[in-house]
Amino acid sequence: MTTTAHARVLDTLTNLEACWAAGDADGYARLHDVEATYVAFDGTVLTGRAEIAAGHQPLFDGIMRGSRLAVVDRDVRFADAETAIVVQRAGIIMRWQKSRKRPSRKRLSTNTTVLRNDGDDWLVTAFQNTRYRPWAKTLMGRLMTRSTD
Repeated sequence: MTTTAHARVLDTLTNLEACWAAGDADGYARLHDVEATYVAFDGTVLTGRAEIAAGHQPLFDGIMRGSRLAVVDRDVRFADAETAIVVQRAGIIMRWQKSRKRPSRKRLSTNTTVLRNDGDDWLVTAFQNTRYRPWAKTLMGRLMTRSTD
């Protein structure tokens, strides 16, 4: 894929982060396709810009006010010339955690974002967010995968 396409995808992701930090639910939603599907970490499904904006505004006005998104690692690949798939580990840094550079473990998620080039912009068409809780790193996971040799 061209470096221009890659840069434009990163621009969209950077703009999502800026809208989040600004508490701009409408701006955040505009970076999604009109009929985008958005699956939040708790399984809530929002469909389309209006639902994405309406679902985020109470968060930006409430508990997420002043928070910011922080990406820990990101992989961008292109399924074809018009479709980018981004898998990243990221999380929210709350307003009272201003000195943090990385999200806390409890706020860390892995998400998949599918972006489509509409001719002018790269817009999010699908987003899935899952809390990062690797089972193998839990006490039970370590016990269950322990070798008995």
